[in-house]
Amino acid sequence: MARYTGPKTKIARKFHDPIYGPDKTFDKKPYAPGMHGQNKRRNKTSEYGTQLTEKQKAKYTYGILERQFRKLYAEASRRGGITGEVLLQLIESRLDNVVYRLGIARSRAQARQLVSHCHIAVNGNVVNIPSYNLKEGDVVSVRERSKSLEVITDSLASRANNYPWLEWDGASMSGKFMNYPQRADIPENIKEQLIVELYSK
Repeated sequence: MARYTGPKTKIARKFHDPIYGPDKTFDKKPYAPGMHGQNKRRNKTSEYGTQLTEKQKAKYTYGILERQFRKLYAEASRRGGITGEVLLQLIESRLDNVVYRLGIARSRAQARQLVSHCHIAVNGNVVNIPSYNLKEGDVVSVRERSKSLEVITDSLASRANNYPWLEWDGASMSGKFMNYPQRADIPENIKEQLIVELYSK
């Protein structure tokens, strides 16, 4: 399956959660899409269905395909700690996600494009792999030749969020991945335990 590029509001309505950020259309229609979206009798979901929905929600939120997601889960299982939390920490350490969190891009899709088009460097070396996993202490920066790009300057101009596991330096347009985030600091509305239960079957 290729990465989803269709209407974002449709997906947000499917999960009853504005997973792509503030959305006026979602606010008007906060129920599932389609002719049966408002039919409450169809809302009964099995345990498996609930777990699957949560996994799909996480995949769409972060823009990750099934094979990548399974690899991340396998890596999280191998590491110590709570598997669900470790899974989210690994996802949050992906380069495309960190570029988005730093405010260099307005969305994760835009962040993936910037990385793929060689506008982003890690520790001074250009990296064009969006799924590249950062390690504690890695510095993510905008390439010198890309600092004047309108898409980047516009995004940084409206930069608002600050995250405790990231340190931003506006003068050099670079950010440091300080450490893996604590679950309480990750703002995404994802019930990771349901994902663990699904993969554990």
